[in-house]
Amino acid sequence: MANDGQAAMLALLVAQAEGQGADMVTLRALIEEASGVGAERALAALGLTDEEARRDMDDLRELLRAWRDAKASAWKAMVSWAVRIVLALLVAGMVVKMGLLELMRV
Repeated sequence: MANDGQAAMLALLVAQAEGQGADMVTLRALIEEASGVGAERALAALGLTDEEARRDMDDLRELLRAWRDAKASAWKAMVSWAVRIVLALLVAGMVVKMGLLELMRV
């Protein structure tokens, strides 16, 4: 696995840093390798080290985007219906107040 190679490289860099007094190039390489090993460990802890991980993440992003779109649409529909109900009640109140209901019965 790539993680074994990175861990071995990290061990070599640590030994080199100890032997040479740790110059800047060695330290940068050490940091880069350590970050790679850390990233691999983090991905492994999340179960994202297999070949399907990229597709899984894309699917999760698409699902989350669809959920957000559906949630926004539901709120818009609810507000739209609330406005329609308020307007219908307002019109009904005006009809009763103006006595137009009596004209419609005739």
